[in-house]
Amino acid sequence: MSVLIDVILPVFLVLGFGYVVAWRGLFSEAAVDGLMRFAQNFAVPVLLARSIANLDLGQSYNWGMMSAFYAGALVAFAIGIAGARAMGRTGPESVAIGFACLFSNSLLLGVPITERAYGADALSGNFAIISIHAPLLYTIGILTMEGVRNHGTGAGLGRVGMNALVGVMRTPLVIGILTGFAIKIATTLTGYPLPHPLREAMNMMAQAALPAALFGLGGVLYRYRPEGDTRAIAMVTGLSLLVHPAITYSLAHFAFHVDTNALRSATLTGAMAPGVNAYLFANIYGVGRRVAASAVLIATALSILTIWGWLAILP
Repeated sequence: MSVLIDVILPVFLVLGFGYVVAWRGLFSEAAVDGLMRFAQNFAVPVLLARSIANLDLGQSYNWGMMSAFYAGALVAFAIGIAGARAMGRTGPESVAIGFACLFSNSLLLGVPITERAYGADALSGNFAIISIHAPLLYTIGILTMEGVRNHGTGAGLGRVGMNALVGVMRTPLVIGILTGFAIKIATTLTGYPLPHPLREAMNMMAQAALPAALFGLGGVLYRYRPEGDTRAIAMVTGLSLLVHPAITYSLAHFAFHVDTNALRSATLTGAMAPGVNAYLFANIYGVGRRVAASAVLIATALSILTIWGWLAILP
């Protein structure tokens, strides 16, 4: 119970506060959009740049941890697509639903939960996973969607893949990640740290990132009212909250024998509900939007209990 109260509830209370003020009309949709734009386009990329610049690359990139996490994600993606097809969904709809199973909320929920549970020193594994999370999974999702949509048309996947890569590389999160690597390389080669004023400015932006993003996420979730599609939503929720972390934990612990910090980072990141990116992906292609939106809302609410369970299992 103390874990639930001390670790999980503070994060969800900030998120819930954003939901309530949006529901009561105290924070307009335009204000929510502006806050999320600040968080996702500026503050969170600065947080990622700072965190990756401070990573010990040799220690943080535990490939057993990374393999376990992404194997769980890809299995959930494949099951999600197959399950949606079995429910009679079209190919593009099925990919959008599968993407909701694939894309965990690794940053806005995974980082604060891990930090509150195990401290800031336990986050290196989280940021290692996050450093390739959006680029890799968006590329996989876009390539799969374009492959399904262009099946039988003769369109070249090479050009589709290049367009997908260019699109991914332009996103603010990926720019923040690449900036972090650039800072890391520059400071390592020169032996000089970042200038103090720049470092302090980055710290100020980074400290604002997660509270602003969580509050804004609550306001965004208010728009996603669950409607119908019960079986598909239940499948996405189960794959995201139970199957993905179970595969990750099993592989990381029993197959790759990773250390405790890596096991915690991989499992908890895999245990997060689908992120808002799941809905954004569905919205880009105009398919599966209702399932993705409802799954983000319902899985986020249920994850309060499932995260509690995973914290109890983890050492």
